[in-house]
Amino acid sequence: MAHTLIVEDDADSARMMATLVAGQGCSAATAPSLRDARRQMAMQQPDLVLLDLHLPDGSGLSLFDEHDLLGQSEVVLMTGHASLETSIEALRRGAIDYLVKPVSALQLQDVLARVMRPQRTAGSLRSAAPHGVADGDGFGQLVGRSEAMQLVYAQIARVAGTAITVFLTGETGTGKELAARTVHDMSRRCTKPFLAVNCGAISPHLIESEIFGHEKGSFTGADRQHQGFFERAHGGTLFLDEITEMPLALQVKLLRVLETGTFMRVGSTVAQETDVRVVAASNRDPCEAVSAGALREDLLYRLNVFPIHLPPLRERLGDVPLLARHFLQQLAQREGLLRRLTPAALARLAQQRWPGNVRELRNVLQRAWVMADGDDITEQWLSAPRPPQPTPGPACLPPGGVGIALGTPLSAVERQVILATLEHFGHQKERTAAALGVSLKTLYNRLKEYGI
Repeated sequence: MAHTLIVEDDADSARMMATLVAGQGCSAATAPSLRDARRQMAMQQPDLVLLDLHLPDGSGLSLFDEHDLLGQSEVVLMTGHASLETSIEALRRGAIDYLVKPVSALQLQDVLARVMRPQRTAGSLRSAAPHGVADGDGFGQLVGRSEAMQLVYAQIARVAGTAITVFLTGETGTGKELAARTVHDMSRRCTKPFLAVNCGAISPHLIESEIFGHEKGSFTGADRQHQGFFERAHGGTLFLDEITEMPLALQVKLLRVLETGTFMRVGSTVAQETDVRVVAASNRDPCEAVSAGALREDLLYRLNVFPIHLPPLRERLGDVPLLARHFLQQLAQREGLLRRLTPAALARLAQQRWPGNVRELRNVLQRAWVMADGDDITEQWLSAPRPPQPTPGPACLPPGGVGIALGTPLSAVERQVILATLEHFGHQKERTAAALGVSLKTLYNRLKEYGI
């Protein structure tokens, strides 16, 4: 039975949360102070710690420094004084979530559902083999019954019980992170951490420190030792999303970790051992990324041991009703009000092409749920809003275009087009990113690579 420790000095709040935890089939204990929390953790290692930020004998953040006590416990920080700085600090120190008090029952149930996953035996893993997945509406955290998804389920069922590295490909919004979580949940590592890292969302100057950690004093602002993702995911699974956005210099170090199982924190000369299963993902064709110079060829060979491709939603439109029902049920659980699609609305959804894939479908349904007047969602609010597209012509292209010789490497072509477009728009990065059809973060990463 999973065990939760609730570190909260408000007795009524602690009692309420303990009751909710017990209702989910987990044991629960409460501690009104840091001192009492340390004592209880020394006696019984909790699977989950619900940690108040402000306690009578200090800040809850100080508990993150006691690695021996925390061990593999997952931590969710709670506070009635929310601030961006505090939330970033909590997540940086290893918290898996950040809740603002008073914590609602739905919020707590959602956290428990994500953290307290049931352990799976080898027998239960075999029972989830591909011959049985057609009996339900999905597999693990994935939803769908189409033939394309059945192939994905079969591959996940085969590879999950092994230690083999998995490479997920597919367009943005197809569910690559959910597939990675399903691989983890079906593996022998399911009771250990699952950490997801978007390599394109972290500054190139910080990504090495975030992944491998750093020593105190290793650079300006490093006022304490920091554990990176490889340390925090020890024994579990590390999901590296958008791997082609990782700087090439860091790809070399990642390759060494995959080959030797060791790494060094920034500023350290001591090698650390790690036992982490890596699942990588990209929304780009990996071979094209190698040709463009965005991905090292040797790293691709090391990651692409077991490739799984997530199909776009337009290739499995028969799954749209299942996905719609799934998202509406999630909204009902979170908001306490169930709304249903009319037959005409469902037909409208099945006719769309969904360039944003499952993520776009979810966003459209959320908007329609909000706008609906009664219990029924009609087709009135189901048209997905589209951002304005740039019109080809002098307003969007540099005067005279860009001259590119045949045989020019793709990486050089990309650089030339980006810099020419940036120059055309007077170095306005937002307009440049919009014209190129890339995110502002991707544009910044490219300019950093070019030394601009």
